[in-house]
Order: sequence, then C-alpha cells, then structure tokens
Amino acid sequence: MQKASTKNVVKAMVGNHAVAYAVMQAKPQVLAVYPITPQTTMLEKLSEYVDSGKLKARMIRVESEHSAMASIYGAALAGARVFTATASQGLLYMTEMIYWAGGQRVPIVAAVATRAIASPWSILDDHQDFVSKRDAIWIQMMAENVQEAYDLTLQAFRISENSNVLLPVMMGFDGFILTHTMERVEVLPDDVVDSFIPPREFNLVDFTDPVGIGPVATPDDYIFFRHQAQKAMERAKGVIDEVGRGFEELTGRRYGTTECYLCDDADYLVISMGAWTGDARVAVDRVRGKGIRAGLLKIRAFRPFPREVVRSAVRKVRGVMVLDRAVSYGSGGVLGIEVKSASYGLDVPIHNVIAGLGGKDVRPMHIEKALEDLSVGGLEEERWLL
Repeated sequence: MQKASTKNVVKAMVGNHAVAYAVMQAKPQVLAVYPITPQTTMLEKLSEYVDSGKLKARMIRVESEHSAMASIYGAALAGARVFTATASQGLLYMTEMIYWAGGQRVPIVAAVATRAIASPWSILDDHQDFVSKRDAIWIQMMAENVQEAYDLTLQAFRISENSNVLLPVMMGFDGFILTHTMERVEVLPDDVVDSFIPPREFNLVDFTDPVGIGPVATPDDYIFFRHQAQKAMERAKGVIDEVGRGFEELTGRRYGTTECYLCDDADYLVISMGAWTGDARVAVDRVRGKGIRAGLLKIRAFRPFPREVVRSAVRKVRGVMVLDRAVSYGSGGVLGIEVKSASYGLDVPIHNVIAGLGGKDVRPMHIEKALEDLSVGGLEEERWLL
C-alpha cells in the first residue's frame, strides 16, 4: 500500500453520493440494487457511473431486494467483487439471502441507509433495520458522518475480502440525516484507492475442477461451520483495526472498532452509534463546561461487538448512559443490551436512553439534560424521550 501520490480532493457531497463515489473507486464488477427511500439516489448515481463508463461493472436490473442480494451472492461466489444497497423494508425482504451470504461467508459489501420499519409506516431514520441483522453473520459498521460513510465503504471491501475474515460487510449510515445531507468530504485519488484495495483474490471455487455444490450439512458439520464463523468474527476485530491503521496512514483519519472522546478522566460515559454521536459529542462538551466530567465512546463496529473495549471503558466510570435508536421489545434498547452484557459483573450503573425512533428529532440539549440527570442520580434505568 502506498502513500497518496497526489493531494486528496475535497468535494461537497451528500451521503448517498459519497458512498457511490467510494464504490466506483473500489471497482466492483457486479452491482444489483433495487430502489428504496432513502437509498435511491445512491443507485441513481451508480447507474450514472456505469452508463458513463467511469465504473466498468454490470448493473443487474432486478425486480426486488431479495433478487438483488441473490444476484450478487451468486456473482461473488463466481469470483466477482460485488455491491448492493438498501433500507428498511428492502433489507427485510433481503433477509433470506442475507443469511445465505453470511452462512457461506461470501465477500459482499452492502450499504444500509437506516430507516424505521413499518408498521406504522415511516420513511425516516432509526436503527431498527440495521440491528435486526445482528445474527446474520455479517460484519456491521456504522458511520457518524458523510466522511465516515465514504471512508468505511472503502475499508469494507478490504475487510470483507481479507483471507482471515471472508465475511460480508454491512455499512450503515443514518437515512436522510446522512444520506441527503451535504458535507465536506476528502476523497482519495483513484490510484491510491487501487493500492489500498487490490484486485480480489478468488478462493471459493476452483474452476479447474468444477463441481456442483449443495450447501447442506449434517448436524456435526453445521455446528462446525458456525464455530468457524464465530472465530472469523473474532479475528475480524483485529482486521478492522489493522485496516483502520492503514487507512490512517493514507488520510490521517483514525479508524477501528470504537472511538473514545474525553474518556481518560471521565466520571460518566455516553455510548452511542451512528450520526447522533456528533450531537452526543456536543453534549459532552457542554456538561464539561458545567463541571461534569463526561466522555463519549462511539461504537463503530456493532458486529463483531467490541466487548473488551466496552468493558474496559465502563469499569473506569461512575455511570453509563447508552443511546439507542432501536429496541428489542420486551427487553430494552438493543445497544444497551449489548453494553450490559459486555459489562456483566461490574459495579457500574448502566442507563438506557431510547430516542429518535421513526425519525423523531434528538438534539444535543436532550442528551445534555440526560447527562445532567445521570450525574445527580436522577436518570431512570430506562428513559424514553417521547
């Protein structure tokens, strides 16, 4: 991998176009994307790249999201680098093939523009669709801003195709909050991306000895394959950090499974994932100005979940507040459940703030107020911001 040969280019891009630009630079050979709000403008931009010749790829026209995943699943098994994108009900419609791809550990990159799940109907943002695939044997990473959406898309191809991983990767970014928001984005020169993401080394099927494969397993083999997938997920933590360090050498932007802000001397910790992490950072700064020593732990990799990092951060503080845009109904906030599990046995109270469902606005002042309540013992174990 080489250093940037020319100065990075600064562009003003909405999130969907930033992801499409990263995909174009990664040079997948096969795309299959079905339109759905708020992802559709990404599909349109990718179609423009293919039509103009900037991306030499086959764009398969499909009749559904299920077929989109089925198409790239087959293409990936045949050796192609592939990509798709979806959101909400479309992700649910893909579900059967998502499990096929994860179970066979096929290198695939998919972008999910997170959006609430019906019913009631909503086209606005929360994380319920994204976290619903937490058991599908996919690496799942979530972007905070448009720059991260571009950066993580590039890294996803490297991570997915790593021989120690060979797992599909899902890159999530908040619908409308990021997909349709224009921000300053630094993009890498094409030749640098070429060196960062080398051509895919195909190692799933031997075309010199073609065979028919029916992926049916006996119980003994089935649990063996699942155990292999679990070990691959654990190895992926190190690969995510390794790829992140390599990306930092090119860009100066640090990546990994998590990111900590003002954690070293914090008495209280906010844990969040996705776009509202920026709002949480503002809230942390504000309460610091009031004498409350708060810090922020951003979860960038939801799967594999960075439980060791979370446990280490939680054990150092007096109280934790987890922000959730998704709920496991009858249990609690999904990210909150993960944090509580990782922190089992530690004598630190963990509070869950559930907010932003269906696109309801959450501002720094809402997080600031909850942090103030946490610091004086006035925050419930589970608070819904209605």
